[in-house]
Amino acid sequence: MARAFDPNSFPVVGIDDHLPALTAEVLRSAAVRQRFLMPPLWTPEIKHEPRLNDRSPTHASVLVALVERDELTVLLTQRTDHLNDHPGQVSFAGGRVEPTDADAAATALREAQEEIGLEAPFVDVLGAMPTYTTGTGFIVTPIVALVRPGFTVAADPFEVAEVFEVPLSFLMNPANHRRHAVELNGAQREFLSIPWDGVDAQGQPRRFFIWGATAAMLRNLYRFLAA
Repeated sequence: MARAFDPNSFPVVGIDDHLPALTAEVLRSAAVRQRFLMPPLWTPEIKHEPRLNDRSPTHASVLVALVERDELTVLLTQRTDHLNDHPGQVSFAGGRVEPTDADAAATALREAQEEIGLEAPFVDVLGAMPTYTTGTGFIVTPIVALVRPGFTVAADPFEVAEVFEVPLSFLMNPANHRRHAVELNGAQREFLSIPWDGVDAQGQPRRFFIWGATAAMLRNLYRFLAA
């Protein structure tokens, strides 16, 4: 979805607080690792968005980085406002596949190193989630990984305005998942948001508006871990 409008401005049409939050036991590193070793039968809740353009599909990968702190956190970025694709949005580190990438995990690791300086030795890849197709034509493979503390962040200032972490327990609680509706090109479209009240790089309170593809992939992660 383009930056031509503010997603914050669309009304909330539902909050999914009828769904159970995942427990601390389910969200432990060992439990998440085991879930990928022995995946359940499950179906992603959201697989694609209505197309917004007619350009050829492009394969991409993102790194769903789960940082092993006192509780797992998710490493996210705020994209800069001048980018052509998904400007200003909260996203996972990632990008389009290059011919030299061995597989989807290699793409995610390379992009994370280029965008935020996350070095591969700190990253333990657990596995891939089903692809998610954005309205802008990206077929995205989410690569889920555990990240050891001790890494440093060096954001590429062209692509990344900010890097921050959100507790996985907050993101895996559907009471924090909001549904919005918007009419786009004559059709009704719904999207999820997960607003997070955190702090910015200067330590000042700030609301990060997680929405669209990033929120949808997090919702699919919830379904995977809850299955």
